[in-house]
Amino acid sequence: MNEAHEVCGSDEWRQIMREQILPWVLGNTDLGDDVLEVGPGFGAVTDVLSTSVPQVTCVEIDDRLAAMLTERFADAPSVRIVRGDATALDFPDGRFSGAACFTMLHHVPTPELQDRLFGEVARVLRPGATLVASDSLGSDDMENAHDGDIYNPIDPAGLADRLTAAGFEGVDVRTNDFGWAAIAHR
Repeated sequence: MNEAHEVCGSDEWRQIMREQILPWVLGNTDLGDDVLEVGPGFGAVTDVLSTSVPQVTCVEIDDRLAAMLTERFADAPSVRIVRGDATALDFPDGRFSGAACFTMLHHVPTPELQDRLFGEVARVLRPGATLVASDSLGSDDMENAHDGDIYNPIDPAGLADRLTAAGFEGVDVRTNDFGWAAIAHR
């Protein structure tokens, strides 16, 4: 990620995630007791999940961010940080009770890799488990903010079909000023 993403580690961003985006996306969704978080970045969602679910396993591909998160959550027994690639998860089938993926999918370089990530998340979820995901809508401003960085936004109009092809059902995709949100069931 480029330097513009430092805002994602700010107290202001954590507050926006905690008070606005997460309540809008999650609603009354129960992610269960063993949640996978894909691409935690600076950990704004991890902060919330670590206090609301018994166990959260975060998979972060960026070495620097994974190290920072490992240090930051060292005293949180409910949080496990794994340095890894979510397009090739090193977990058994049906391992997790729920999954969360917030504001990171636009960093996955190609639609094919995004779809592989969706398929891997579906594979490691238990039957009946839920995926909650959210990201920004594609825009020139967002593209400019990603100068020198990967920017591959997902069009919410085709997201339900992509999640269904990955093994999810009952997909609900909606948009608002924050971007798009999806809830899908395994």
